[in-house]
Amino acid sequence: MTSGQGGQYPGPEGQYPAPEGQGAPPQGWNAPPPQGWNAPPPPQQPYGQPYPGYAPAPSAPAGQGAPPALERPTTVRAGIGAFVANLILGIVSSIVTFSDIDDLVAQELARSASDIEVTDDLIRSAIVIGAVVTLIFVGLQLLFIWFAWKGHNWARIVLWVFAGLGIAGAMVNLAVGSPLGFLSALTVFQLLLLIAAVVLLAMKPSNEWYRFRRWQRASGQG
Repeated sequence: MTSGQGGQYPGPEGQYPAPEGQGAPPQGWNAPPPQGWNAPPPPQQPYGQPYPGYAPAPSAPAGQGAPPALERPTTVRAGIGAFVANLILGIVSSIVTFSDIDDLVAQELARSASDIEVTDDLIRSAIVIGAVVTLIFVGLQLLFIWFAWKGHNWARIVLWVFAGLGIAGAMVNLAVGSPLGFLSALTVFQLLLLIAAVVLLAMKPSNEWYRFRRWQRASGQG
């Protein structure tokens, strides 16, 4: 090699570097990293924060899928009111029974004299037990009426069961008859009130309101 060849020295592996503009990389070009070199990991984005250049996904509209708000319908108010009125008449019937128990016993003895031999104590005990059982049912129904008023469907079903038992009992009382005409009249009114209560609580507005109240409790709004 002579000095007239540009004074270039051999590069790696005995090759001369290429002159600028003849196969050499352009200015500003960065060579790729050698093999085996690990690049630093990209920065981690905090959880819940959108990446740069990406907008957060829009949220669903509030209240989507919720049923329309419903007020307590007239059918529920009237049906619960009919149950309450039936309980009031039951209490009045029990008071009349306890206050006039001697006359009731005497009339029952006179009516059963030609049929089956009964005693004064037996009739008195039967009347007292019947009145006490009535008061117990009144207390239980008050509890279920409260839950039905608040929109619990299971309480409405229990009230229907009580109404069925009350209707059956009223029919038996009317068929047998009562020594006091006043008690027979109360039984007729109670029968009509129970039928009205069952029908009112089974109507479409009542069903829709109980479904709405169930949704409210399931969603934590009840």
